[in-house]
Amino acid sequence: MTMSKHQGGWGTANSFRVHPVAIGCTLLIAAAAATAQQQPAQQLETVTVTGIRRGIEAAISVKKNSDNIVESVSAEDIGKLPDVSIAESIARLPGLSAQRVAGRAQVISVRGLSPDFATSLLNGRELVSTGDNRSVEFDQYPSELLASVNVYKTPDGGLVGQGLSGTIDMNTVRPLNFGNRVVALNVRGQRNSLGDAANAKATGNRVSASYIDQFANRSFGLVLGYAHQETPVQEEQVGLYEPWQALGAGWRPGVAAGTYYSDGIKALRRTGVTKRDAFLATAEFRPSKEFTSVVDYYHTKAHQEDTANQFEVHLGGYNGGYNPGLSVSNVVVNNNSTFVGGAASGVYPLVRGMYNDRHDTIDAFGWNNKLRLAGGGTLTADVSYSKADRRETSLENNTQLPPTGSVAPLDTLTVNFATGGFPTLTPSRSYSDPTKLLLRGTIYGSGYGKTPSVKDELKSLKLAGNFPLPQSMQGFFQDIDVGLNYADRSKKKHQPEGNINVGAQGDTPIASDLQYSPVDLGFAGVGVIPAWNVPGAVAKYMTFNPSETSAAYLIPKAWNVYEKTTTAFVKGNIEAEWGVPVRGNVGLQVVRVDQSSTSNYWDNNAAAGSNIKPNTSGKVRTDVLPSMNLAFSLTDDQTVRLALARQMARPRVDQLRSGIEFGVDNATGKPGASGGNPKADPWIANAFDVSYEKYFGTKAYVSAAAFYKDLKSYIYTQKQDGYDFSDFVKSYVPPSTCTTPAGPNQPCPAALTTGTFTAPFNGKGGKLNGVELAASLPLELVTPSLKGFGIQASASFTHSSIKVQDPESASSVGGGDIALPGLSKRVYNLTAYYEINGFEARVSQRRRSDFIGEIGNFNGARTLRYVVGENITDMQVGYTFNDGSLKGLGLLFQVNNLTNAAYQTYAGTKDRPLEYIKWGRTYLLGANYKF
Repeated sequence: MTMSKHQGGWGTANSFRVHPVAIGCTLLIAAAAATAQQQPAQQLETVTVTGIRRGIEAAISVKKNSDNIVESVSAEDIGKLPDVSIAESIARLPGLSAQRVAGRAQVISVRGLSPDFATSLLNGRELVSTGDNRSVEFDQYPSELLASVNVYKTPDGGLVGQGLSGTIDMNTVRPLNFGNRVVALNVRGQRNSLGDAANAKATGNRVSASYIDQFANRSFGLVLGYAHQETPVQEEQVGLYEPWQALGAGWRPGVAAGTYYSDGIKALRRTGVTKRDAFLATAEFRPSKEFTSVVDYYHTKAHQEDTANQFEVHLGGYNGGYNPGLSVSNVVVNNNSTFVGGAASGVYPLVRGMYNDRHDTIDAFGWNNKLRLAGGGTLTADVSYSKADRRETSLENNTQLPPTGSVAPLDTLTVNFATGGFPTLTPSRSYSDPTKLLLRGTIYGSGYGKTPSVKDELKSLKLAGNFPLPQSMQGFFQDIDVGLNYADRSKKKHQPEGNINVGAQGDTPIASDLQYSPVDLGFAGVGVIPAWNVPGAVAKYMTFNPSETSAAYLIPKAWNVYEKTTTAFVKGNIEAEWGVPVRGNVGLQVVRVDQSSTSNYWDNNAAAGSNIKPNTSGKVRTDVLPSMNLAFSLTDDQTVRLALARQMARPRVDQLRSGIEFGVDNATGKPGASGGNPKADPWIANAFDVSYEKYFGTKAYVSAAAFYKDLKSYIYTQKQDGYDFSDFVKSYVPPSTCTTPAGPNQPCPAALTTGTFTAPFNGKGGKLNGVELAASLPLELVTPSLKGFGIQASASFTHSSIKVQDPESASSVGGGDIALPGLSKRVYNLTAYYEINGFEARVSQRRRSDFIGEIGNFNGARTLRYVVGENITDMQVGYTFNDGSLKGLGLLFQVNNLTNAAYQTYAGTKDRPLEYIKWGRTYLLGANYKF
C-alpha cells in the first residue's frame, strides 16, 4: 500500500494543482525582489498604528529582529489576539497547521511533524499538560490573556526546552512595558448553528478583563487578568466500525467475497458545555535600571460535560444469536470493491447514552530575576513550578427494544455510504419512544465506564549569565551566554474502569424525570431518538465499581513516569561585518536526562494474592546539541538566514511507561509482553534551514524558506525478539503437564529467559524537507487607492521519506508502512483584511491536505486515522470609536467555521469512511472597551 493512494489532498498522486495562495506568494516575492533591485531604499513613514495593523507590524518586527528563524503573532491590543482561540492564531503562521478536536483548533503540527515533536512554553518555561503526553491543549490558554506567541523554527544554545520541529513560546504582558494604566474589558455572546438539543443550549459567552498599572515612579508594575468562557458542545456524527476488511466467501450473506465491508455503523448527536475560568497575575519590580524582578502566576480551571445520544447497529452478523441472522440485499459495490450501500436485515439496533465529564486544572508559577552588571552583561535566575490535574468520568449505558421470549424485534437497516455528506442508516422500526427502550444486557452489555486521572508536575531552576568579551577577543563573538537549567518532572496516570451492570430491579425503561428532550438524527436518516441523563440513570438503575486491579489488563494502565533533566549551555553571540553585516549565534547544549517509570503487572504464575508485581525501569542518557544561526543583512532591507542544528524531542510520556502485560507460553516456555519502554531514546535530527526575507520597514515582508531534517530514528511500536525477561521469570513454575508440539499431556518446559517484547522502540528514521512561502502586505504599498486593504498569505510544501508503523492503529491505517502522523504535504493560509478610520473587516482561511491525525478512543488509547484535508474559513467585522464620548469602545461580529466544514476520517481510501462530523458554525457578537 503506497501513501500516494491515501494522501491526495486536492489532487491525486499523479497530478498536482498549484494553489492560488502559492502563486500569490511566489509573485509577491518576485515583485519584492524586483523592487529591491530597481528602487533605492524607501524612507517609510512613521505613524502610530492600531487594530489589525498593530498586531501585524509587531509580529513582523519580532521576525525581522530575531537571530533565529521565527514566526510570530501579536495581540492587536490588550486582550485582543486576532482569533478566539490561540491555536487558530498559531495555525495561520507559515509551516504550521491545526487539527480540530471537538470543533476547536487544538492540536498544532509544526513543519509536518506531529505535536510530539514540538515543545510549548509559557514565558520561556516548559509547560505541563493535562493529556497523557507532553503536547499542550492550546484551548486551555485564553487568547485574551496572551500578548504574543513566538514559534522558533530553529533553536539556539540558550533556548531551553526546545523541540525538534519547533518551540512555541506563549508570552503574557509585562506591566512596565506600558507607559500608563490600561484597563481592557471584553464581552461576547455566541451561538452555535446546530441549535439547542437534549438538555444543552446552543449559546455561550466569553468575558475577560485586564488591568495594567505602574506605581512608585514606575519602579513597580502589576498585571491582573481574568477570562471566562462558556462554550456549547454541539456535534452531529456518523461513524463506521474499523477495520474495513475484504470479505471471504459467505462471511456476510449477500455480499460477495473480496468486497471491503465495515461491520457496524452509528449516528449520534453530542451536546454539552465547556466552561473555563483563567486568571493571570504578574508583578514586576524594577528599583533601578540594573535590577528587574518579575513574578507571574497563571491559573486555569476547565470543565467539560457532554453526552452523545447514539443509535448504533452491528452489521457483521452479531445480533445476540436471534433468528433470522444477517442478510444483505440490494447490495451496491463501487469500482474499488467497497460496499457503499444496501439493506441489512436481521440486525438488532441499540440506543446508547455516552457521557463524559472532565475537570482540568493548571497552575503555573514563575519568578525571574535579572541583574545588569557594571561592566556590561547580565546575571539571570529563574525558578518555576507548574502542576496540571485532570479528573475524568466516562460512562455508557445501553438500551434496546426488548425481546418477547425467544423472539427479538430485529430490524432491517438501509444504508448508504456514498452520499457525499453524512452516510445514512435508515431503520424500518421507530426508536423514539423511551418507554419501550429498556436498560438491559444488550449485545454490547448494559454499559461500561472509566474514571481516568492525570497529574503532571514540573519544577525548574535556571541560572544564566551574559558576558561581553574583551575588545581584543571580539573578532567573532561580541558576548557569550552560559547557563544551567535543572527540571524535575513527574507524570502519573490512573485509569480505573469496569462494567456498568443493571441493578436488582432488572431490565427497565428510564423514568421520565431522567429524560431530556429527544434528539433528531434526521441528518443520518435515523429520525428522533430519546436522550437522557446518563449518570442519573447509572445511579438509579445500575451498579458501577471501577477498579485498577479487577482484571489483569487493567493493572498496567496505571503508571508513573519521572524525568530529571539537567541542561548546560553556552552560546556565542555574533555581531560582525563579513563583507555584509552579520548577526547570529553559535551554541551548544549538553542535556542529561535521568528517566524512569514505575508500574505494576499481573504475574499469572504467582501464588494467589501475590499476582500483582511491581515493575521499575529506566536509564540515563546524555545528548550534545550544537546549533548555529546566522542572519546576513543585505541592502534594501533584505535578510538571508542560515541555520544548522542537532535537534532533539523527548519520547512521548506514555511511551516511557513501565506498565506491561506479561505472560509465559506454557507449551514452549517462551515469555512475552507488551507495553511501554522506559529505556526509549529521544528523537534526534540534524537540521539545516535557509531563508530569504525582504522587509519594508515593519509594514510588510515577503519570504521564502527551505528546511531539511535528517531524523536519525523514529519511535514506534514494534516487536523485539530476544528481549531479556530473566527478572520476570525467576519465580516461574511450569504446570505439570501441557499440550506441546510433541502432543498432549507432556511435561511443561521451564521458562526461557528471552522472548518477544512489543513496545515503542527506536526504529529507522529518514529525511524530511520542505519549502515555505509567506507574505504580509498592506496593499497601499502597491497603490494608494488600496489604502486600508491588506493580505497575509503563506504556502508550505513538505515531503518526507520517513515511513513508520503503528500496530495499535492497524485497524484504521493498516499494518504496513504509513507516513508521518501530522504531515500534510500542502498547507495554505490566507487572510484578507480592510481597516480604516476605526472600521475593520477580515476573512481568513486555513487549508491543509490529507494527513494522519491522532484521536483518543473510548478505551483512553491513542489511535491514528487518515483525515481528509480541511478548508476552514473565519470572518469578522468590527468598529472602534477613536474619539468622542465612546472613545475606546469597540464592537465586533465574528463567524467561525463559516462554511460549516466537515471533519472526515477514512480507512485507506476515501470511499471507506470512518467518521463524518459537523460541529456547526459559531457566531459571536461582542464589545470591548479600553481606557
